[in-house]
Amino acid sequence: MDKKLLEILVCPLCKGPLHYDKDASELICNADRLAFPIRDDIPVMLEEEARRIGDETPV
Repeated sequence: MDKKLLEILVCPLCKGPLHYDKDASELICNADRLAFPIRDDIPVMLEEEARRIGDETPV
């Protein structure tokens, strides 16, 4: 993930900062509790594509 891109990206909902989770390939918004996926090095910043943090189903 490009560092310059990470510096300018914000949450599309609250405009807050995002945390890059390299292992999960996601950008995390702690305020909205959303994880936005990164596919082929492109962040998908759509609310309908985001995963709610804490809603994971145990396996």
